[in-house]
Amino acid sequence: MAELIVPLDQPGIDDALRLVDELGDGVDFYKVGLELFTRAGPEVVRLLKERGRKVFLDLKLLDIPNTVAGAVRAAAALEVDLLTVHATGGTAMLEAAAQASAGRVRLLAVTVLTSFSSDELAEVWSRPVDDVAAEVERLGALARRCGIDGLVSSAHEVAALRAALGPEAILVTPGIRLTGGAAHDQTRIATPERAVRDGADHLVVGRAITAAADRREALRQVRASMRAGAGAAE
Repeated sequence: MAELIVPLDQPGIDDALRLVDELGDGVDFYKVGLELFTRAGPEVVRLLKERGRKVFLDLKLLDIPNTVAGAVRAAAALEVDLLTVHATGGTAMLEAAAQASAGRVRLLAVTVLTSFSSDELAEVWSRPVDDVAAEVERLGALARRCGIDGLVSSAHEVAALRAALGPEAILVTPGIRLTGGAAHDQTRIATPERAVRDGADHLVVGRAITAAADRREALRQVRASMRAGAGAAE
């Protein structure tokens, strides 16, 4: 069964912990991203671990190999469970990150951000991009060759990545929305049912839950959709 990750995109530690206490064991991992980590630092990770929660530290590391390796070791010392690096960091950086993890933290390579369209990606890379999925697969294969445990990609690429990379690769899918939900600032989105059906191991569900009028009910709906996807995949 796929696991659920909820981002703690909150103003500070107190707000984040209130959300954790509200959602509790209904969530498998809590994601600490750039905003909260910048505001609260490692303390928020320590407090989550004290509560017995699994932590996805989403910092999307991209720097020279030595610096990224040091950051990976620091994250491992915090006992985070998942940590992101950028696949575009290249072979030397990815290999340094994998070596530094020493199996203590599972590493996920970010391929193409779910906010990117093909036109935006072409603008950044200064070349035509007709197929975003092909770029995701190319970067994903590179990351796996370098020893990275898994990938972060949109649900639109999950089925192809699962077929290309096999069952061992961890596939984490953001951009998840309930049917009829707003896309917000992401362009490549999908329902929980579709993402699980196509082979995602972990779903990142943020505003569909955290911005809902009734968060517990939204959580129940997301879980129901995930179960439907698992049933369809069997």
